[in-house]
Amino acid sequence: MTTNIFDILQERGFIAQTTDEAALRRQLGQKQTTFYIGYDPTANSLHAGSLVTIMAMLHMQRAGHRPVALVGGGTSMIGDPSGKTELRQMLSAEQIEANGHGIHTQLKHYLGEENVVYENNAHWLLDLNYVAFLRKIGRHFSVNRMLTAEAYKQRLERGLNFIEFNYQILQAYDYLELYRRYGCTLQMGGDDQWGNILAGVDLIRREEGITVQAMTYPLLTTAGGAKMGKTAGGAVWLDAEKVKPYDYYQYWINCDDRDVAKLLKIFTFLPLDKIKRLAALQGADLRQAKEILAMEATAITHGRAAAEAARTAAQAAFSGGGNLQAMPTTVVNAARLAAGLGVLEIFAEVGLTKSRGEARRMVQQGGIYVNNARVTNVEARIGRPDVTDDGILLRAGKKRYHRLVVGS
Repeated sequence: MTTNIFDILQERGFIAQTTDEAALRRQLGQKQTTFYIGYDPTANSLHAGSLVTIMAMLHMQRAGHRPVALVGGGTSMIGDPSGKTELRQMLSAEQIEANGHGIHTQLKHYLGEENVVYENNAHWLLDLNYVAFLRKIGRHFSVNRMLTAEAYKQRLERGLNFIEFNYQILQAYDYLELYRRYGCTLQMGGDDQWGNILAGVDLIRREEGITVQAMTYPLLTTAGGAKMGKTAGGAVWLDAEKVKPYDYYQYWINCDDRDVAKLLKIFTFLPLDKIKRLAALQGADLRQAKEILAMEATAITHGRAAAEAARTAAQAAFSGGGNLQAMPTTVVNAARLAAGLGVLEIFAEVGLTKSRGEARRMVQQGGIYVNNARVTNVEARIGRPDVTDDGILLRAGKKRYHRLVVGS
């Protein structure tokens, strides 16, 4: 007996809210459903937090349903106020277009070309006649009801810009447009989008006289309270140029012990019975589960070969020697090395610390290492005698590594 995809998503922790659970489960079990998720191109890459929606799309696609991956080239001209305490930075039309191209490329990496639609809401939003749109679509929206949406309520005290107030109407119109173009009857998104998504459900009911569905995912945080896909150093981007596969691998393997089961369920395709066995491991044995999580998550985003290289480099860093080629590496000029590299300077330069000041504090706290030897002097310098066959290995704390190699 085939398990309904709704039950799979629910068991793996993807579902926060639905419009009608029984109706949606029945729909997903009986026929192919065209559904959509939107991504505003506020940057040219998605980050690890975005993988919640991407993984859900992949589960749905594997079950035979058709995703519409929508880039918000039009809505990004406005800016979504959800979860924001102030107006988003306004991007130029050229930057939004370039970002949208980058995100579409990433989505195609995950979803492929079969049984999927790629769209950009700039195709219908940018050429709207404002007055005609207000007369036709705006009349369906109650300002009082819109103000009850969490995204707007949180902003009222600080000030809600009128341009942002239009965002919900435009997102709702996206759902209507995708229903008309592709027969889309399900919108999925993060739980902070619930009010915007319901507005689209209501608009289709008023305009087309039919009932469509909505589903949201929980907004994941780590056991330590951090947003999924964020670290002290910034976002964990999916673009290999922004975050190297080695660093991406390290993000997953260094997760909190308490998060292992949750992350395995959402960010891998491993069977649930295997996940249960891995999550039951205790103490040092739990490292095995984290390695599997890091391997699977890295392989999904960067490919199996890059994941293997990252694992090999990580093992070499911890054991000493071995293949460190996948580790983030900086080439330093031979003459510069001969003159001596200040430890504080180089650790900040390669990104192991945010600043020289942080590097200084870490030296004083015993958290800075060169070739696995603790640095105790803030005036210490790195020179030619520190070069090994593998270069010079820098470490900040227990888990953050970077390699220096000597150039001409």
